[in-house]
Amino acid sequence: MSCIRFNTPAQRQAMRDHRPAMLTAEQAAALHPAPEVTESKIRRLRLLATDPNPKIREAVASSYNTPEDVIATLAKDPDEGVRGCVAKNEATPCDLLRELAEDRSETVRGWVAVNYFVPSDVMEKLASDRSRTVRSLVKWKASLAEEAV
Repeated sequence: MSCIRFNTPAQRQAMRDHRPAMLTAEQAAALHPAPEVTESKIRRLRLLATDPNPKIREAVASSYNTPEDVIATLAKDPDEGVRGCVAKNEATPCDLLRELAEDRSETVRGWVAVNYFVPSDVMEKLASDRSRTVRSLVKWKASLAEEAV
């Protein structure tokens, strides 16, 4: 007995007729708005930033709503995963990205390299990074920019 299923032309047409509509990112965002940022949420982020579990701190470091002072503290976290989440967070201030570009972890520097908002002087510095992986990420990102032009 075969596990391959063959649909008839009528079945394939019925599936096409009943497929879900594809939404643009804007339409999907309009249907599912993000909840407003409240003082309570900020207090929770501050509390969770001190959690002993690095995965919890990573979640805080990834949030666009995390206050800058908390992001600055997490940028110095002993766990490279937490620092990496700070490095890839598009809300991370440029000065912190400059500091993280000198992080001892190749992974953290790599996340800095792919952050969309990293300053050009930092990208120039990372282009000559000691890590081949980081240099490759810088080249890859530059190639994406060239394709967009």
